[in-house]
Amino acid sequence: MRPMREKFGSKLGAVLAAAGSAVGLGNIWRFPIETGRNGGAAFILIYIGCIFLIGLPVMLSEFVIGRSSQCNTAGAYRKLAPGTQWKWVGRLGVLTGFVIMSYYVVVAGWTIQYAWLALTNQFAGRTAEDFPVIFNNFATNPWQPIVCLVIFVWLTHYVIVKGVTRGIERWSKILMPLLFVLVFILVVASVCMPGAGEGLRFLLQPDFSKVNSVVALNAMGQAFYSLSLGMGALCTYASYFDKQISLSRAAMNICLIDTLIALMAGFIIFPAASAAGYRLQSGDIGASLLFITLPNVFQQAFAAVPLLSYVFSLLFYLLIILAALTSTISLHEVVTSYMTEEFGFKRSRAALIETVTCMLLGCLCSLSFGPLRGIKLAGLTIFDLFDWTSSNLLLPIGGMLISLFVGWYLKRELVRNELTNYGTLRLRGLRVLIFILRFVAPLAILGILLNQLHLF
Repeated sequence: MRPMREKFGSKLGAVLAAAGSAVGLGNIWRFPIETGRNGGAAFILIYIGCIFLIGLPVMLSEFVIGRSSQCNTAGAYRKLAPGTQWKWVGRLGVLTGFVIMSYYVVVAGWTIQYAWLALTNQFAGRTAEDFPVIFNNFATNPWQPIVCLVIFVWLTHYVIVKGVTRGIERWSKILMPLLFVLVFILVVASVCMPGAGEGLRFLLQPDFSKVNSVVALNAMGQAFYSLSLGMGALCTYASYFDKQISLSRAAMNICLIDTLIALMAGFIIFPAASAAGYRLQSGDIGASLLFITLPNVFQQAFAAVPLLSYVFSLLFYLLIILAALTSTISLHEVVTSYMTEEFGFKRSRAALIETVTCMLLGCLCSLSFGPLRGIKLAGLTIFDLFDWTSSNLLLPIGGMLISLFVGWYLKRELVRNELTNYGTLRLRGLRVLIFILRFVAPLAILGILLNQLHLF
């Protein structure tokens, strides 16, 4: 007989854990990139609208599926739709979480290296030309990134093997408040820089002349990516929710936390960039943002006070370590819970299998920047292939199917019972929610998919 399934011990722990799943590099790295590329404040307003119009309903869908089934994301669909092909949606979620984890830890490992460089003050005295060389030498090195990757994976493993309450929940209660403290300190320091005004105007004054269909689709894509939808994490965490938790309130709080962190990341990066003389709409705010642009930005912005540059850089890289760690914990748990419940493995064994497999695939992804960069499929390196497949295919397809499953297949009474905690909470707008899940969300996600495939 299998042991009783663990649950989160408190409402606060459940919300912080799920928020930690959503808050990650997508907020601190990808959000400023997309904001810079798509016109600033106007993009942000569309993004916020997409969070609550598309993201919130899909998140509620994952919560309903997870808590009503009390199973891992693969078992959830098999239980709720026995004898149907919907079981493949849950398995797709497990695959998506596994694929993302395998390349995400490469970038997460880089954050450890850069935190070390910041701690040992190795950014001091560097010029703009030095930072691309520093990053290229590190990323192409055959063993240094792998060491950092392994450290990060084992940090994640340590939390996972402790279980839901003693591991995920306990550490979420530590990591998430610490993350907020670091974000707040960095925002205050950044907006107080001389010359930060242009960055603030870029974030606060919308220019709707820059808005077009592509900007809107990019905003929807960022909202979807930022909330960690379609990768099995939220469904898995919801299966640990107590029946007393209000799913609507929890989803709203998570969306607010996730959006706030993304906005605050913008208030860290854009004022600092403008203070350092960077053009906010240019390629300076690009894919190399975290590891080439920002170290140089921090050096230039605080050139008059080197100590502030040291402290700011160190706190920033500690911040992104925390953000990455809360995400890798949730991604790891998707696969661990699947193996534990579907194959009867002990948690320690399931976690070890996922950890070792993730490290092996992560090493291949890491080496694709160096010794294996010549190995390509359809012009993509191993890392790029994992990234492209998950971001452009698995995530939007999974999100679309989740929306259709709850909107069309699940009985409305089950959805109502979960959202009202079996009649103990008031519920408004169920018809609107179902309409969004049936029509609006699938079409919007299809638009995201076509846009990412450059077919729109």
